[in-house]
Amino acid sequence: MLQLKVVALILIWWSINGVEDAVAAPDAHLVNMGCSSFNASDLRSFFANINETFSDMREEIRNQSKHFGTVQKARGEVLTYTMFQCRNYLSKNDCLSCFNTATTQIRNCSGGNGARVIYDSCFLRYESNRFYDQTNEIGSGVSCGNISSTVPDFKVAGEQALMDLQTATPKTRDFYAATKTLVAGGSAVYAVAQCVETATAINCQNCMQVGYNNLQSCLPNTEGRAYDAGCFMRYSTTPFFADNQTIDIAPYLKKGNSNKKWAIIGGVVGGVVLLLLLFAWRMSRKRNKVPRGDILGATELKGPVNYKYNDLKAATKNFSAENKLGEGGFGDVYKGTLKNGKVVAVKKLVFGKSSNMEDNFEGEVKLISNVHHRNLVRLLGCCSKSQERILVYEYMANKSLDKFLFGNKKGSLNWKQRSDIILGTARGLAYLHEEFHVSIIHRDIKTANILLNDDLQPKIADFGLARLLPEDRSHLSTKFAGTLGYTAPEYAMHGQLSEKADTYSYGIVVLEIVSGQKSTDVKDDEDGEYLLRRAWKLHERGLYLELVDNAIDPNEYEVEEVKKIIEIALLCTQASASTRPTMSEVVMLLKSKSLMEHLQPTMPVFVETNMIPRESNSTSSSNATVSISIPSAR
Repeated sequence: MLQLKVVALILIWWSINGVEDAVAAPDAHLVNMGCSSFNASDLRSFFANINETFSDMREEIRNQSKHFGTVQKARGEVLTYTMFQCRNYLSKNDCLSCFNTATTQIRNCSGGNGARVIYDSCFLRYESNRFYDQTNEIGSGVSCGNISSTVPDFKVAGEQALMDLQTATPKTRDFYAATKTLVAGGSAVYAVAQCVETATAINCQNCMQVGYNNLQSCLPNTEGRAYDAGCFMRYSTTPFFADNQTIDIAPYLKKGNSNKKWAIIGGVVGGVVLLLLLFAWRMSRKRNKVPRGDILGATELKGPVNYKYNDLKAATKNFSAENKLGEGGFGDVYKGTLKNGKVVAVKKLVFGKSSNMEDNFEGEVKLISNVHHRNLVRLLGCCSKSQERILVYEYMANKSLDKFLFGNKKGSLNWKQRSDIILGTARGLAYLHEEFHVSIIHRDIKTANILLNDDLQPKIADFGLARLLPEDRSHLSTKFAGTLGYTAPEYAMHGQLSEKADTYSYGIVVLEIVSGQKSTDVKDDEDGEYLLRRAWKLHERGLYLELVDNAIDPNEYEVEEVKKIIEIALLCTQASASTRPTMSEVVMLLKSKSLMEHLQPTMPVFVETNMIPRESNSTSSSNATVSISIPSAR
């Protein structure tokens, strides 16, 4: 009877809150489906979260032509993580169609707290535990066609095509490659490989290796598919993408003659590595006394890629001034081009004599290399040589947000772009504070540490150099490491550090994004006030639009939207840290379409600065005298 009630609840919930009816997608061949054997503890909340993530993803595909996305939702203690990916050769409409098909099919998993469906064209997965960086699992498999090729050289050509994909895919920017290999007699092998974009390069490489090994059992059949938790490989003699959609993978392939001997050795080594990984995984599960709660589960922390010092030196032209991207309190950053053509950002760290960062370097870097979120700059690897410590990050061509607000690109961001940056930055901070398995405080949130990708989406930088909260999550008494103008008063004056210090800094950044005014600059008008004081006075008088950057077209925004965002910023900058919202609450407030009459900000403490450099060689903007004032309420 209880099981019937559970099934009835699921059916009712899907029917009331379910997603749009699916239309059969082109190439919508179901390759694999898996359901968790554990039920969600709170089905109503869990499925509500799933429906919200599906809705968000559909909008990203429809409005932003996204082919990959992750979304997480929370209702109380019920967490839901969802990932979707289309093959890159699909059009927006075909991708949306495959997504709708997948959302319908995945409902068949009933009340399980995890599920996935894999099609030739797309992939969809949700779980109650975070899984975004996973690639290899015991549930990997292969699906072969039943027609054998009669072309003499077909097997050799197929092996070469798959070997090339295995080598090239982990090196491409978005972990995707598609090729067409001609075979004697006028036929061809069409092949595609793809890893989830939240994987690391080494995890993608391991996944490709397993897929390549599995597909050897398919040849010389005319088609085959290999699938895993975080990657997909397929080949066929039937074209399943247009010839003009192939990717030139030659730059990613090693020079010299590749022969079958090395392919066999690579396959054997890959198989041994997989067996060792599976053995270690099983042993770790036996040692873990807490049940994992689902069949798909999480992985342990993996170490970063270790780069050779000479390779980084060559990539940055000996850390030349022409390659220098910027500088900060932790060291200088250089643009580097690796041997495989990949462009990276190389950060040479500088440690003070009293710093213990050198001692903690390996542990800190291992931790932050496992932080993966679309709004956080990805740490690719590191290098240690003698006393030098170097971090290698993904490269952001658009550089930092401050260039768009105060620099040579000032005034170029429209309102939609600014609001997207505000929301994306909040999501990144919420992940650092509340969603990663260890809470991380950034300490130095500012526009210079928010980088923009090709689509002008924000990615927070330098979070990897933050210290970690202790397990009791109490305030820390710590040396000041922020930038005045952005720093919470309790941290600047007393060294009291908590996640709410980041919340304060975020509020200041939001005011800068809205106004186009630096927090430490005095507005050139009769009042001559710093940004926070000016914003508070305008809030008191209800003159929100006067704070908006004149470079923004007034037709792009609505008054109530501006009011809500400014009030959220002022909630973040309240004097008492305990009254500031958490960053997950900020995300919810930003996404909510309702007004905020029930939440009124209280007066902030105004931290004002006199920027007085101590030394000519000082690189930190935190060298300043500070005055704090609390104006009388009107």
